[in-house]
Amino acid sequence: MQCNGKSRSDCSMEVCYQLPVLPLDRQVPKHVLSRRGAISFSSSSSLFRGSDPRKLSQRRGAISYDSSDQTALYIRMLDVRIRSRLGFEPERSSLPYPCVDFRILHSRRDSSGSTSTRNIRRLLSFQRYLHSSPLYRGVPAQNPLHILDDDYTGQAKCMLEKVGSWKFDIFLFDRLTNGNSLITLTFHLINHYGLIQLFQLDMVKLRRFLVMVQEDYRSQNPYHNAVHAADVTQAMYCYLQEPKLSKSLTSCDILLGLLAAATHDLDHPGVNQPFLIKTNHYLAALYNNTSVLENHHWRSAVGLLRESGLLSHLPAEDRLNMEKQLGSLILATDISRQNEYLSQFRTHLDKQDLCLGNAGHRHFVLQMALKCVDICNPCRPWELSKQWSEKVTEEFFHQGDVEKKLKLEVSQLCDRQSDSVANIQIGFMTFVVEPLFAEWARFCDTRLSRSMLEHLEQNRTRWGRVLREQARGEEEPGRHAKDGAPKPLPQGSSES
Repeated sequence: MQCNGKSRSDCSMEVCYQLPVLPLDRQVPKHVLSRRGAISFSSSSSLFRGSDPRKLSQRRGAISYDSSDQTALYIRMLDVRIRSRLGFEPERSSLPYPCVDFRILHSRRDSSGSTSTRNIRRLLSFQRYLHSSPLYRGVPAQNPLHILDDDYTGQAKCMLEKVGSWKFDIFLFDRLTNGNSLITLTFHLINHYGLIQLFQLDMVKLRRFLVMVQEDYRSQNPYHNAVHAADVTQAMYCYLQEPKLSKSLTSCDILLGLLAAATHDLDHPGVNQPFLIKTNHYLAALYNNTSVLENHHWRSAVGLLRESGLLSHLPAEDRLNMEKQLGSLILATDISRQNEYLSQFRTHLDKQDLCLGNAGHRHFVLQMALKCVDICNPCRPWELSKQWSEKVTEEFFHQGDVEKKLKLEVSQLCDRQSDSVANIQIGFMTFVVEPLFAEWARFCDTRLSRSMLEHLEQNRTRWGRVLREQARGEEEPGRHAKDGAPKPLPQGSSES
């Protein structure tokens, strides 16, 4: 490839770090093109032949898509135009942007390569740039690296300043991060605790791992998706800030807690374990009908850890031990073992023998914390709790619809004709959530634990009011719901 009539070695490279891996070897997905806030449509001629190139440089971070060439994206964040596989020829000699053949990022080069090529690899290495940067060397844990771009994610960054608030709106944060709430939040928290420096994590590998985690959540699930994982991760941070935990947990405990929260429902299929068992799903056979989903989440997380190589620099024994402890945390979220864990927790509290100086006891407390944050939606403020309630109920009902289609017995709480959001939530709060959070409040008697119980009671009262209003509506002439089903709540409605 030639650059303005010169060889590649004569080109001036201004790039300082490597771009994330982009799927440039296939057409740009429609859902990506629909994100108008991130991608603008333009032809290559109008993009690069503008009368005032300075205007282009002002739009740092924007991405342009040329509809005439569906294998090319134009990325202005680094002032680089990139084309997959075939490279490109410049359109005029006065291009303000250097030309980069994307093949050089992935092709193998021998040691006899030109000095220019070696410089390109050096300049395009994000990790090497960071290690050579004064921003990375000797950065204390209390002064974390800057992760977000002020120009394009300023509002998200403002929200992260209050990430420890129990009123944190994960739905708004997900919109502000263009659907990347799990990646952004988890990266921020790991960096906030100084774990990148402490564990010598490769930032490129960490980013790659978090991207794969987010992508492995199924966005079509109304509830068990990446936003739920981000919400649980934010709740876990709130728990980690509690005095008893913050004073006793080690850095390894914190890293495991955040990773477990982010991956605890990885690749959730949107149906429960009984459904997998009665449909003879391969996962049920693989895990002998025992903690099927939780085993799958754990194994999926370990697979991504190994694929990304995030922990590959650690001694093998330490790495395997962390994978085992990660599994122990995720397996604790099995709702069918709720009474087992709750009874053990209650016994410890009665005997007052929990010693957080003991590694086993710290791990058990971390298990209980993850169990709490996994089902903490009823303990959030009403505006957030109601949205989660509607989403999880819709996922239940979708499973029931599939079961009816397959002529299977409809699982409990999954029949949209006989169940409603209100009665499902009241039962869940009374028999599952309240007993667990009451014991947590015994263990950790703080403002947060008390406010969670207050929100729980307020939300249960409001759902009770909704249930009574639905019952009155069905009794009025001409307002009977079809087949006796409660009239569904309009999305976003607020009952006082």
